[in-house]
Amino acid sequence: MTQTLEQYNAIIAECKSLFLRKAADYGTAWTILRMPSVTDQIGIKAERIRSIQEKQVNLVGDSIESEFVGIINYCIIALMLLDRQQAAKDLANMAILAQAYEEKVEIVRNTMLQKNHDYGEAWRNMRISSMTDLILMKILRVKQIEDNEGKTQVSEGVAANYIDMLNYSVFCLILMKK
Repeated sequence: MTQTLEQYNAIIAECKSLFLRKAADYGTAWTILRMPSVTDQIGIKAERIRSIQEKQVNLVGDSIESEFVGIINYCIIALMLLDRQQAAKDLANMAILAQAYEEKVEIVRNTMLQKNHDYGEAWRNMRISSMTDLILMKILRVKQIEDNEGKTQVSEGVAANYIDMLNYSVFCLILMKK
Protein backbone atom coordinates (compact mmCIF):
# COMPACT_ATOMS: atom_id res chain seq x y z
CA MET A 1 0.00 0.00 0.00
CA THR A 2 2.92 2.35 0.69
CA GLN A 3 4.14 1.86 -2.88
CA THR A 4 0.68 2.63 -4.22
CA LEU A 5 0.41 5.83 -2.22
CA GLU A 6 3.86 6.97 -3.39
CA GLN A 7 3.01 6.18 -7.02
CA TYR A 8 -0.41 7.82 -6.66
CA ASN A 9 1.03 10.99 -5.15
CA ALA A 10 3.69 11.22 -7.88
CA ILE A 11 1.03 11.04 -10.61
CA ILE A 12 -1.13 13.63 -8.85
CA ALA A 13 1.86 15.95 -8.43
CA GLU A 14 2.48 15.80 -12.20
CA CYS A 15 -1.20 16.47 -12.92
CA LYS A 16 -1.37 19.36 -10.46
CA SER A 17 1.76 20.93 -11.90
CA LEU A 18 0.31 20.82 -15.42
CA PHE A 19 -3.06 22.10 -14.16
CA LEU A 20 -1.46 25.12 -12.48
CA ARG A 21 0.80 25.86 -15.45
CA LYS A 22 -2.22 25.82 -17.76
CA ALA A 23 -4.08 28.06 -15.29
CA ALA A 24 -1.18 30.50 -15.52
CA ASP A 25 -1.55 30.46 -19.34
CA TYR A 26 -5.34 30.41 -19.67
CA GLY A 27 -6.65 31.50 -16.31
CA THR A 28 -9.71 29.69 -15.03
CA ALA A 29 -11.77 29.99 -18.19
CA TRP A 30 -13.19 26.54 -17.33
CA THR A 31 -15.35 28.12 -14.59
CA ILE A 32 -17.74 29.15 -17.38
CA LEU A 33 -18.48 25.50 -18.22
CA ARG A 34 -21.72 23.82 -17.32
CA MET A 35 -21.45 20.35 -15.81
CA PRO A 36 -22.57 18.49 -18.95
CA SER A 37 -19.77 20.21 -20.87
CA VAL A 38 -17.18 18.96 -18.38
CA THR A 39 -18.68 15.47 -18.56
CA ASP A 40 -18.52 15.57 -22.36
CA GLN A 41 -14.89 16.71 -22.27
CA ILE A 42 -13.96 13.74 -20.07
CA GLY A 43 -15.95 11.49 -22.41
CA ILE A 44 -14.09 12.77 -25.47
CA LYS A 45 -10.76 11.97 -23.84
CA ALA A 46 -11.88 8.48 -22.80
CA GLU A 47 -13.31 7.79 -26.28
CA ARG A 48 -9.99 8.82 -27.84
CA ILE A 49 -8.09 6.50 -25.52
CA ARG A 50 -10.38 3.61 -26.43
CA SER A 51 -10.11 4.40 -30.13
CA ILE A 52 -6.31 4.35 -30.00
CA GLN A 53 -6.35 1.14 -27.94
CA GLU A 54 -8.56 -0.55 -30.53
CA LYS A 55 -6.94 0.84 -33.70
CA GLN A 56 -3.38 0.67 -32.38
CA VAL A 57 -2.73 3.88 -34.33
CA ASN A 58 -2.40 7.44 -33.03
CA LEU A 59 -2.57 10.04 -35.79
CA VAL A 60 -2.89 13.17 -33.62
CA GLY A 61 0.25 12.49 -31.64
CA ASP A 62 -0.97 13.36 -28.14
CA SER A 63 -0.26 10.34 -25.97
CA ILE A 64 -2.75 8.15 -24.18
CA GLU A 65 -0.96 9.15 -20.97
CA SER A 66 -1.72 12.82 -21.63
CA GLU A 67 -5.39 11.95 -22.11
CA PHE A 68 -5.50 10.19 -18.73
CA VAL A 69 -3.89 13.29 -17.19
CA GLY A 70 -6.61 15.34 -18.87
CA ILE A 71 -9.31 13.10 -17.40
CA ILE A 72 -7.76 13.53 -13.95
CA ASN A 73 -7.68 17.30 -14.22
CA TYR A 74 -11.17 17.56 -15.70
CA CYS A 75 -12.48 15.39 -12.84
CA ILE A 76 -10.89 17.84 -10.40
CA ILE A 77 -12.54 20.68 -12.31
CA ALA A 78 -15.88 18.85 -12.11
CA LEU A 79 -15.53 18.41 -8.35
CA MET A 80 -14.66 22.09 -7.96
CA LEU A 81 -17.62 23.14 -10.08
CA LEU A 82 -19.97 20.85 -8.16
CA ASP A 83 -18.82 22.45 -4.94
CA ARG A 84 -19.35 26.04 -6.16
CA GLN A 85 -18.40 27.31 -2.70
CA GLN A 86 -15.34 28.89 -4.25
CA ALA A 87 -16.26 31.91 -6.35
CA ALA A 88 -14.80 31.93 -9.85
CA LYS A 89 -13.00 35.20 -9.13
CA ASP A 90 -11.31 33.60 -6.08
CA LEU A 91 -10.06 30.70 -8.19
CA ALA A 92 -8.22 33.18 -10.38
CA ASN A 93 -5.80 33.54 -7.45
CA MET A 94 -3.16 30.83 -8.00
CA ALA A 95 -2.71 30.12 -4.28
CA ILE A 96 -6.46 29.65 -3.78
CA LEU A 97 -6.67 27.52 -6.94
CA ALA A 98 -3.79 25.30 -5.76
CA GLN A 99 -5.46 24.90 -2.36
CA ALA A 100 -8.82 24.04 -3.96
CA TYR A 101 -7.08 21.45 -6.16
CA GLU A 102 -5.41 19.89 -3.14
CA GLU A 103 -8.68 19.80 -1.16
CA LYS A 104 -10.37 17.83 -3.93
CA VAL A 105 -7.36 15.53 -4.30
CA GLU A 106 -7.50 14.77 -0.58
CA ILE A 107 -11.12 13.59 -0.89
CA VAL A 108 -10.30 11.47 -3.93
CA ARG A 109 -7.12 10.04 -2.38
CA ASN A 110 -8.98 9.05 0.79
CA THR A 111 -11.61 7.27 -1.30
CA MET A 112 -8.83 5.45 -3.15
CA LEU A 113 -7.19 4.35 0.10
CA GLN A 114 -10.46 3.01 1.49
CA LYS A 115 -11.39 1.14 -1.68
CA ASN A 116 -7.84 -0.06 -2.21
CA HIS A 117 -7.89 -1.56 1.27
CA ASP A 118 -11.21 -3.33 0.76
CA TYR A 119 -10.51 -4.54 -2.78
CA GLY A 120 -6.91 -5.55 -2.10
CA GLU A 121 -5.44 -3.56 -4.99
CA ALA A 122 -7.44 -5.57 -7.53
CA TRP A 123 -6.79 -2.81 -10.09
CA ARG A 124 -3.19 -4.00 -10.39
CA ASN A 125 -4.54 -7.15 -12.11
CA MET A 126 -6.83 -5.24 -14.45
CA ARG A 127 -6.18 -4.33 -18.04
CA ILE A 128 -5.86 -0.67 -18.91
CA SER A 129 -8.50 -1.25 -21.61
CA SER A 130 -10.92 -2.53 -18.95
CA MET A 131 -10.40 0.56 -16.84
CA THR A 132 -10.94 2.70 -19.93
CA ASP A 133 -14.27 0.93 -20.44
CA LEU A 134 -15.18 1.53 -16.80
CA ILE A 135 -14.45 5.24 -17.23
CA LEU A 136 -16.72 5.30 -20.28
CA MET A 137 -19.43 3.50 -18.31
CA LYS A 138 -19.11 6.10 -15.53
CA ILE A 139 -19.49 8.84 -18.16
CA LEU A 140 -22.75 7.27 -19.33
CA ARG A 141 -23.94 7.08 -15.72
CA VAL A 142 -23.12 10.74 -15.11
CA LYS A 143 -24.90 11.76 -18.33
CA GLN A 144 -28.00 9.86 -17.23
CA ILE A 145 -27.94 11.50 -13.80
CA GLU A 146 -27.48 14.91 -15.47
CA ASP A 147 -30.42 14.14 -17.76
CA ASN A 148 -32.42 13.28 -14.62
CA GLU A 149 -31.53 16.72 -13.20
CA GLY A 150 -29.26 15.17 -10.59
CA LYS A 151 -31.93 12.97 -9.07
CA THR A 152 -31.13 9.35 -8.25
CA GLN A 153 -33.21 6.70 -6.52
CA VAL A 154 -30.55 4.36 -5.15
CA SER A 155 -27.34 5.30 -6.93
CA GLU A 156 -24.38 7.39 -5.91
CA GLY A 157 -24.39 10.90 -7.28
CA VAL A 158 -22.13 12.37 -9.91
CA ALA A 159 -19.30 13.26 -7.50
CA ALA A 160 -18.67 9.58 -6.71
CA ASN A 161 -18.44 8.83 -10.42
CA TYR A 162 -15.93 11.64 -11.04
CA ILE A 163 -13.88 10.32 -8.10
CA ASP A 164 -13.88 6.81 -9.56
CA MET A 165 -12.92 8.07 -13.04
CA LEU A 166 -10.04 10.04 -11.57
CA ASN A 167 -8.79 7.06 -9.59
CA TYR A 168 -9.06 4.69 -12.56
CA SER A 169 -7.03 7.19 -14.59
CA VAL A 170 -4.31 7.35 -11.94
CA PHE A 171 -4.24 3.53 -11.79
CA CYS A 172 -3.84 3.38 -15.58
CA LEU A 173 -0.93 5.81 -15.46
CA ILE A 174 0.71 3.79 -12.68
CA LEU A 175 0.37 0.60 -14.73
CA MET A 176 1.65 2.33 -17.87
CA LYS A 177 4.84 3.38 -16.04
CA LYS A 178 5.79 -0.25 -15.31
